[in-house]
Order: sequence, then structure tokens, then C-alpha cells
Amino acid sequence: MEKSLAHTKWECKYHVVFIPKYRKKTLFLSIRRGIGPVFHEIAKSWDVEIEEGHMMSDHVHMLLSVPPKHPVSKVVGALKGKSAIYIARTFRGKKRNFVGEVFWARGYYVSTVGRDEKTIRDYIRRQEDDDRRDDAGGMLPGTPDWIK
Repeated sequence: MEKSLAHTKWECKYHVVFIPKYRKKTLFLSIRRGIGPVFHEIAKSWDVEIEEGHMMSDHVHMLLSVPPKHPVSKVVGALKGKSAIYIARTFRGKKRNFVGEVFWARGYYVSTVGRDEKTIRDYIRRQEDDDRRDDAGGMLPGTPDWIK
């Protein structure tokens, strides 16, 4: 859906993926449940909407709607940086001095979303099922034979 600024109509959507440092499976249930609202709060402060999002045990997928006045790199940096501070405070017991506190890996993946938005949304929604199947060695009921 098109949105608007003072003199601009826009629809800028991005598929973003980032991982924890060393891609460790550190996004356990307690962190996964607590971090979602934090991501939404950070996004709102940048006038960004998280249209879809899914947190796996070792990566995060988001479909972001970012106004053209904000660079995507700054938005992703804010999401990763502020959420790392939240994780350090809430789950690691740190109160201050967050210098050197690292939770997320340095890079991220980003792709523009255009006409294939439905495909991207479906892909993000399917991630948890795919991850569960991979953790079970592809042996979940309904797994196609060619995957087993």
C-alpha cells in the first residue's frame, strides 16, 4: 500500500535477514519472545513498519517498510544495536558500559521487495516450519520423500 510524506508517495519495502555472532543458535524462546516488541518499538521510532517478521534460533527475517528519508543501513543498524543493548540488559545482566557488547554479526542481507511481495511474505512465514524440519533431520510428517 502506498504511503506518503509531505511531497512524496512511496512504497519502499525490504526483505532483511541478520544473524547472531558466529551464527550460534542463541535466539532461544525467552529472547525470541522478548525481542519482538523491542524490534517494533525501535522501528516505530524510525517511522518504519515491520510488516512481517520471524525469529529463528539462528537468524531473523523481516519485511520492512522504510520511508525514503531513512537509509536502510541506518535502520538495520538501529534495530541491531538497540536490540543488542536490550539483550545485554535483560538477559545478560549488564546495567551500563555496553562498549564492546556484541550480539549480532556485523553484516546483514537486504533485498528490495517489489512485485514478488507475496512470495517473500510466504517465505518468511514458512521459515519456522522449515527450521523445525531441518532440526528433525527432515523426518517430520509431510516431508517430501526427495528431502529425506
